[in-house]
Amino acid sequence: MNRLVLVTGGAGFIGSHLVDRLIKDGYRVRVVDNFSTGRLENLKHLEDNPNLEVMRGDLKNEQDAREAVKGADAVFHFAANPEVRVSSISPRVHFEENVVATFNLLEAMREYKVKEMVFASSSSVYGEPEEIPVDENAPVRPVSVYGASKAACENLIHAYSKLYGIRAVILRYANIIGPRLRHGVIYDLLMKLKKNLDELEVLGDGTQVRSYLYVDDAVEATIIAWRLSNGNYEVYNVGNEDWVTVNDVMNIILNELGLSNVKIVHRPVLHGVGWLGDVKRIALKIDRLKTLGFKPSTLSRGAISMTVKALVRELGFV
Repeated sequence: MNRLVLVTGGAGFIGSHLVDRLIKDGYRVRVVDNFSTGRLENLKHLEDNPNLEVMRGDLKNEQDAREAVKGADAVFHFAANPEVRVSSISPRVHFEENVVATFNLLEAMREYKVKEMVFASSSSVYGEPEEIPVDENAPVRPVSVYGASKAACENLIHAYSKLYGIRAVILRYANIIGPRLRHGVIYDLLMKLKKNLDELEVLGDGTQVRSYLYVDDAVEATIIAWRLSNGNYEVYNVGNEDWVTVNDVMNIILNELGLSNVKIVHRPVLHGVGWLGDVKRIALKIDRLKTLGFKPSTLSRGAISMTVKALVRELGFV
């Protein structure tokens, strides 16, 4: 197998784990990353691998997008700013990092006639659903600029798929967690505990509901969808089969660290969420993905426990 696969954002959290899998499966992989949130250390274990090429580039720059795409057989588009909270403070960040970058990438794919794209979208496109879990036919009504930017990217990709024959697989990820994670509630809580073991601030009232999927499962789902989806434009939810609250996450972390008597301070806004643009309840129905043969190896609580163990090692907890 000698196919060259481009992974945008390949030094990021999910992207770097995807690179590991693609290299293991025998592909040549080119990573393009601007390293605004991605970290070179996520790929350090592969630095001597002849099948990996790392390019420092920014997809907001048209020339960088063309250089990245040139010669590739398929594109896994994982470059994005992953911090949903940023969009309530600096909405332009998500417009440029997501929408502008995706447009430039699609234009480069059109120029070089690259016909396959897998796009990392998000459950945030659904906004605040009336019922959970939601399937892929649920209304797309984002309540954050991050979610809106992902929905805009989906629509751009759909148009390019129809106009220029690009086969596209859209993956709406739930909360993906695991080693190398550097954003989201688990990382946030651990960093706060690292500074102060006596008090823990929790954004929101703690009853927010989420589904958590271990990153190895997310990568497996990604590969399955890429290889087995039949249509020219297919959308799949990528999540777990259960869901837990933020308070559950907090308690798993405290239990893993062996901590008790920690003063918990909740910081809710609006209807108990953590910040403007946060949603109270979201979980995904994954029946479409399961018809392709996917099944999570562990449920949310197991994924959270494994992630906490990994991050405790990485972040240097005593």
